[in-house]
Order: sequence, then C-alpha cells, then structure tokens
Amino acid sequence: MISLSTAALEQIRHSAATGAMQSVPLRIAVKKLEDGSLHYAMGFDEHKLPGDTFFNFDGVDLVVSSGSKDLADGMTIDYVELEPGKLEFIFLNPNDPAYVPPLT
Repeated sequence: MISLSTAALEQIRHSAATGAMQSVPLRIAVKKLEDGSLHYAMGFDEHKLPGDTFFNFDGVDLVVSSGSKDLADGMTIDYVELEPGKLEFIFLNPNDPAYVPPLT
C-alpha cells in the first residue's frame, strides 16, 4: 500500500486543479535500475493498463502498474521543503536500497 502525506495530497490536488486534471489519476512509477537503485516518476495519466492497481486518498486517485506495485509497496510520498523556498515530492520507500527512515 502506498500512502500520501497531507502536504503531498494538497499539492497533488493543486496541480490537478491548475492543469484541469481533477478527474485524471496520478500514475506512480518505480523502476529498478541496473545498479539496484530505484527511479521514481509520476504524472497524470488517463490510460488504463492491464494489471493497474488504483488507490483513492480522500478523492485523489493514484494508479500503479503491476510492474511498479511490489517496488512501491509501503512507500510514502511527501512534499517537503528541501532547500529554502524549494518544495519537492520525495519518495520514502523501504524497498529502496538508499532508504533511510526519517528521524522521529
């Protein structure tokens, strides 16, 4: 299961409204590279593919392909300020070899 932080959910809603994509699911993709690291991508996608899994988070639809599902299992997507004034989506994924759990 994938989870979204409140900040990520709000930013996805904002992006969908800005691009008139409110009814289009956000596709999350995770790919294992040759060196074992994971590459992440996301974008609004109205195409449905065989094996897709859909999630709904408070009215926001996410879709994950069958090829990405296992790599994304347990992942949290957050939207954080990495540098002053620079907000970005980050993927907190325990399946990623580079994953470091956040300090609590």
